[in-house]
Amino acid sequence: MADLALRNVVKRFGEVDVIKGVDLEVRHGEFVVFVGPSGCGKSTLLRIISGLEETTSGAIEIGGAEVSKASPADRGIAMVFQSYALYPHMTVAQNLSFGLENTRKPKAEIKARVSEAARMLELEPYLQRKPRELSGGQRQRVAIGRAIVREPSVFLFDEPLSNLDAALRVQMRAEIGKLHRRLQTTMIYVTHDQVEAMTMADRIAVVNAGRIEQFGAPLELFEHPVNRFVAGFIGSPRMNFYPGTIKGIRDGVAHILVPGFGELAFDVDPALAEEGIEVELGVRPTYFSFAEEGTPEAIAFDVDYAESVGTETYVYGKIAGNPATTILHFADHVAVNENDRLSLRPALGRAHLFRLSDGKSLKAVYRPQTSPMMAAGSETR
Repeated sequence: MADLALRNVVKRFGEVDVIKGVDLEVRHGEFVVFVGPSGCGKSTLLRIISGLEETTSGAIEIGGAEVSKASPADRGIAMVFQSYALYPHMTVAQNLSFGLENTRKPKAEIKARVSEAARMLELEPYLQRKPRELSGGQRQRVAIGRAIVREPSVFLFDEPLSNLDAALRVQMRAEIGKLHRRLQTTMIYVTHDQVEAMTMADRIAVVNAGRIEQFGAPLELFEHPVNRFVAGFIGSPRMNFYPGTIKGIRDGVAHILVPGFGELAFDVDPALAEEGIEVELGVRPTYFSFAEEGTPEAIAFDVDYAESVGTETYVYGKIAGNPATTILHFADHVAVNENDRLSLRPALGRAHLFRLSDGKSLKAVYRPQTSPMMAAGSETR
């Protein structure tokens, strides 16, 4: 096992900075996922760690040793790529052993390592087959096995499941998770799929435009996003956002006017909020429930259309008086029709507020018993 550290890593292609001063520390045996949209720099970061790309500036440490100028072969890493990259003319056993043979390992050691990897990945029945005789999931297991036999300090995975169908991706996610628990080796995994990130990672680095927006445990990112980008990227379906304005602040309590929701009161970080600024209210699609019309905090919702898959329902439409499209997610079949008007109650205690100018979270806490007509400084909760 080994820890991994990136110290102010910058990567520049010509005049373009694609990695913009990344600092990151990964602990021994940790499973860390880099997640972000296409083109955000997450695969470039992985290639920098592996040595396939050189840094423009900054330092990389693996196991406490500076490796920024070391060759990929000398970094103690093994990488699994998006494509299987297997030798088509070789058997599974030969694909697994080829890298070890090139480093002139003893034959007995090669055999032992290949046998252990095959056992671990349930490849023993396929050792004499060639890649064309294997399924996609089996080929990916061979690619992972080829990394395992090297016994690296750090495993690097570059979107290894993107070529598989949905059912195989779920299966391989579980297999990689079990492999990590068995090996207890440091693993860095790149994906654009935030569901993969949430289900596999010990910690997630959310990458955007060459920077790490937030680095933390999956539930920490889900419940406490530091900005609008993280809030919108983590969670499926994505968070709903509604524009609003801070009408007044007193003693850390902000009164915010949000069309369709009325006037809402939140405790906010006074260093980040001020009267008159524009904000966005964020509410996740699962945090709406049905309510009797006229009950406190009930809002009207007009249905555009709905999608039901039997075990869950997605409803698309608009909150009356608010132009933003809203997605609702119910964990069951819900019978709704186009043009229906629903009465909903948002779980404002789990809502978020972001400053529109830069997307920063206002660290808001909803004040459910603070009436808009009450003094903003009231201690009532």
